Amino acid sequence: MSKVEVKKVVVAYSGGLDTSVIIPWLKENYGCEVIAFVADVGQGDEELVGIEEKAIASGASECYVADLKAEMVKDYIYPTLKTGAYYEGKYLLGTSMARPIIAKAQVEVARKVGADALAHGCTGKGNDQVRFEGAFAALAPDLHVIAPWREWDLVSREECLDYLAERNIPCAASLTKIYSRDANAWHISTEGGVLESTWNAPNEDCWVWTVDAEQAPNEAEYVTLNVEKGEVVAIDGKAVTPYEALLDLNEKGAKHGVGRIDIVENRLVGMKSRGCYETPGGTIMMEALRSVEQLVLDKASFEFREELGIKAAQLVYDGRWFTPLCESVMAASESLAQDVNGEVVIKLYKGQAVATQKRSDNSLYSEEFATFGEDEVYDQSHAGGFIRLYSLASRIRAMNAAKK
Repeated sequence: MSKVEVKKVVVAYSGGLDTSVIIPWLKENYGCEVIAFVADVGQGDEELVGIEEKAIASGASECYVADLKAEMVKDYIYPTLKTGAYYEGKYLLGTSMARPIIAKAQVEVARKVGADALAHGCTGKGNDQVRFEGAFAALAPDLHVIAPWREWDLVSREECLDYLAERNIPCAASLTKIYSRDANAWHISTEGGVLESTWNAPNEDCWVWTVDAEQAPNEAEYVTLNVEKGEVVAIDGKAVTPYEALLDLNEKGAKHGVGRIDIVENRLVGMKSRGCYETPGGTIMMEALRSVEQLVLDKASFEFREELGIKAAQLVYDGRWFTPLCESVMAASESLAQDVNGEVVIKLYKGQAVATQKRSDNSLYSEEFATFGEDEVYDQSHAGGFIRLYSLASRIRAMNAAKK
C-alpha cells in the first residue's frame, strides 16, 4: 500500500513503549517531521516527569504538553454525569471521556504548527482508535491520519524493544510489564495479566488506587455534598471547582475501597474484553446526583433521564462526542438538571457509597402526602376512579375476550 506524502505529523505521545517506537518509525517510513503532543489528564506526575526530553530523544523535533485536567472534568465529565451514563450498567466511562478532549487538543496543536497529519498509538483491536479518529473526522477532516499499529509489522513487546535498541533510543520499558493500564483524574483501568482468563479472580496487583473493602477502615466516614444544577459545588461546606471536587472525593473514596468494578464489556470493534476499573470519586458523585434527582424529578422526567443516560453512554463509549446527537443528548440532560439542586450526605464504608440523607428546596416529596399516618391532604377514595381509567384498556380487552 503506497503511503500518503506527509511533511509534518503531530503524534499523541504518552512516553510509553508504543509511542516511543512510533516517533522514529514515522520519520523512517514517512520521511516527515514528528511533533509529540502530551495530554496531562491527571495520569500522574510519574508518567509526565521528563516526558519532553524523552520525546526529543526518541526523535521528535518538538514536544507540547497541555494541562487538560480541569477542562476535562468541567466540560466533559460533569456534563456526562448529568446524563447518568453507565456503560453496560457498570462502567463510568473513564477512558472514553478523556479521548475527545485529548483529540481536540491534538488537533489544536496540529493547526498551530501547520501539520498535515495526525498519528496515534492505538491498536487495531481497541476502542480508542475509533474515538480518536472519530474526533479527528469531526474536527479536522482535512488532516491525514496515521495509525502505525495498523501498518507496521511489529507484533510484540520484544520486537518493539529491539526496534528501539537497534537505534540507540532510550526507553524505560521492559519485558516484565504484566498489565495494561490507563489512568486519568477520573479513573484508572487495568487489563491483561491474570484478567485475561475470566475464571481468574483479580488479585491485589489488579487494583492501584483503592484499598480492598475488607482492609478499609472499620468506621464509616460521612461526606456532605452540595449539588447545584446537577453539579457538585461544595464538599463538607467548602466550595470547590469540579476538578477539586474530584480530587477530594477520589482520596476519600479510595480510602474506603469505593469505586471498584470487574467487568467484561462489549468493545465497539466486536470483541469482549475484561478490565478492573477504579472510579472512587466518580462513584460518590453519581450517588449524590442520582439521590437529588429522586427528590426533584417527576416520574416521566426521571424515566427520560434514564433513557438519556443509556444513549449518552453509548455515544461516549463509541467515540461520538463531537456529533449533533451527542450535543442534543447533553443539552436535554442539562435542561433536566436545572432543578437538581440539593444537599446529600454519603456514607463511605467497606467499598460502598450510600446516600443516607438528602434534601432539596425543589423536592417533590411531601411528607404530608406520603405519610402512612392520618393526613388531611389526600382523599384515598379518589384513587378508585384513577385506577378504573388507568386500567380501562385491560378491562375492555377482557370484555372482548369474554364475548368470543
